[in-house]
Amino acid sequence: MSWSRRSWKTTVLGSLAMAGAVLVPGTAYGGVGPGGPGGPAGQGDPVGQELWASATIEPGRKGVVEVGGYEGEPLGEGSVLTLTAPAKARVTGVPFAGLGYRGAVAPGGNSGTYTFVGGAVSTWKGHRFPFSLSVDPDAEPGTRLPDCTLALRDAEGTVHRRGTCSVTVGLPAPVLSHPASGVPLSALPETSGTAYPGAQITVRDAQEDEVCATTAAPNGTWSCVPGRALPAGAGRLQATAALNGVSAMSEQIDIVVTGSARDEHDTVSDGGGGRL
Repeated sequence: MSWSRRSWKTTVLGSLAMAGAVLVPGTAYGGVGPGGPGGPAGQGDPVGQELWASATIEPGRKGVVEVGGYEGEPLGEGSVLTLTAPAKARVTGVPFAGLGYRGAVAPGGNSGTYTFVGGAVSTWKGHRFPFSLSVDPDAEPGTRLPDCTLALRDAEGTVHRRGTCSVTVGLPAPVLSHPASGVPLSALPETSGTAYPGAQITVRDAQEDEVCATTAAPNGTWSCVPGRALPAGAGRLQATAALNGVSAMSEQIDIVVTGSARDEHDTVSDGGGGRL
């Protein structure tokens, strides 16, 4: 089993990651969880109170936010669910298909809608409706984008339920580019890579002990050297980036430490390339 994998910690209301986004907990589009809309009973979904949706999306990336929570009276043909995009984001798609609903995106992506067109009485109740969103590249990780609103109206335009959607800007995963995986290392190897500028970088070993820490430079580069000698033998390293309350992790790399701290101090080069 390989330990080289990518992991994420930017989560909001769930752990389903998709195209840089984390969705609210639930089943497949249009599905109902075993405890009704939102999954098992006791999950704390605000069903019957207001429409709701939540996602975390990285700057310059696309993700999906699902709208759910309607438990009101049935609405007829022509009823419409509208998501107004938050600042620094736009709606790019309405991927839900079937069950008599028609999706549409407004010019410029300011909003997206689902209209019920398939019968006398709609089944808004118990379903989640996905909206694809694209977040601007200059959005600040850790911030919640304002002005994302939800509304469900009947064919006459009367609002039956409102709500807000929480879109948090995620943090791109850092890259741990040095040392290379599997290359024999000294006990105090320099680690380096790239990350979002200003992010706090912490490199940890397989036991999740801190190896070294630094801050990503304005150009996105970072490097640090262990404050203690790494134990000889096989191990792993992984970098974590954190900024404004959100975090993300790099791929893990396998390492083999063959040197020792004594070797580091004994190998001192003079100006001519020799050893002292």
